[in-house]
Amino acid sequence: MRYIAAYLLLKLANPEATPTADAITKVVSAGGVDVDSERISKLLAALEGKTIEELIAEGSSKLASVPSGGAVASAGGAAAGGAAAEEKADKKAEEEEEESDEDMGFGLFD
Repeated sequence: MRYIAAYLLLKLANPEATPTADAITKVVSAGGVDVDSERISKLLAALEGKTIEELIAEGSSKLASVPSGGAVASAGGAAAGGAAAEEKADKKAEEEEEESDEDMGFGLFD
């Protein structure tokens, strides 16, 4: 994934140029990550002659076939968690109101 990201960054920086293995290596190593030259070579071979638009369309069609049934179950848990968070926020607001009554308008350096 890091090599694809570097490729796309380089392509965005200069749309007319085709990113080279050296350029991708520089971008990835600038992030403090070890570089695998073989993987970069395979990536460049796979992307040769393709535009970014073609790659996005190809990736989108592959993602369309991935089942996404787990999203429904997590949405129910988020709703329950939201109610608990709201309750905690109400308690915290009440505590803050009580604390503000304690200082009775006197500041530390008044």
